[in-house]
Amino acid sequence: MIREKPDPLALFAEWFAEAEKSEPNDPSALTLATVGPDGTPSARMVLLKGYDSAGFVFYTNYESRKGRQLIDHPKAAMLFHWKSLRRQVRLEGPVSQTTPAEADAYFATRARGSQIGAWASEQSRPLESRFALEKRVAEFTARHVIGSIQRPPHWSGFRLQPTLIEFWQDGAFRLHDRLEYSRTSEGSWSTRTLYP
Repeated sequence: MIREKPDPLALFAEWFAEAEKSEPNDPSALTLATVGPDGTPSARMVLLKGYDSAGFVFYTNYESRKGRQLIDHPKAAMLFHWKSLRRQVRLEGPVSQTTPAEADAYFATRARGSQIGAWASEQSRPLESRFALEKRVAEFTARHVIGSIQRPPHWSGFRLQPTLIEFWQDGAFRLHDRLEYSRTSEGSWSTRTLYP
């Protein structure tokens, strides 16, 4: 049985800490689902870069497919799958943009090559050849030989503020444990267990 806590973030923190110890790959990897202009869902993997009571944060190119979709339709779903623990956590809710100061602070912690990549990549747009990408990387590397690299204006973060969080624990014979938290109109959380 999943041990219910009054605050789902406390339960998430407990599960995330366990995943950091047991997952052979990146425990911060999650599937992010967005919606296109015609209502078609689109999903991809991103990395969680922080979470607190304000929401769950990740960074991307705002001109990418997911960036454009989130700006046009600021709602999303996230899914963490920790296979080694046989657990999942699903989140749904509205999305907002991080502040420029938050994005600057995170960008400054990135490896220099990743910073240059953020300038060089025209994420999600057609690439005529690998050479064209390598050429852009070389051009931006030459522009930033010394000193710190400023964050590109098109690169920043998003924050998902969950209105629903579901914790899923694998059970024998597919009789899984599911605990759902829903945000009430007063801002508190209500819980219910779900059939597997």
